[in-house]
Amino acid sequence: MKTQEFLSLLQAHQDKALIFEYSPGKLVGANYHITEVKHVMIDSIDCGANSDNWNETIIQLWESPLELLKTQYLSVNKATGILNKVAGMRAFDPASEIKIEYGNKNFHTTQLFIGDHKIQGSDLVISLETTKTDCKAKVDCGIPSVITKVASAMGCCNTSSGCC
Repeated sequence: MKTQEFLSLLQAHQDKALIFEYSPGKLVGANYHITEVKHVMIDSIDCGANSDNWNETIIQLWESPLELLKTQYLSVNKATGILNKVAGMRAFDPASEIKIEYGNKNFHTTQLFIGDHKIQGSDLVISLETTKTDCKAKVDCGIPSVITKVASAMGCCNTSSGCC
């Protein structure tokens, strides 16, 4: 989901509680806080020696150990207020991919993509998802775009291809 899509979604549901589902059936605790908003510029070189760059928006969530018994989730209205304050200090790239950074004692800290969302009564539930890494230089590395079966002894790329 792009940053502008996320901000528009929040704007449309100001009266809801904002809940994040980090894995099927597993919710970020009601004691979460938005602790950081990152405007990240990525400048990369892939294994085929191709350069690429893009922007990302990363919202970090943290569960406060002092509020373990909290049952009321952050409101969309309050989250929008936080993000508006950030936007006033440093503008968002509306076309950037948005990610949620989260982890707890049972789930390793990672950056998750926003998948789907649903309205459940007075809640806006945002489903988070992971994506697998990918080789962006498949053509340069001689990797077919669809791989049906990979032998375990086979390496990532053809060693004579000049990549990897």
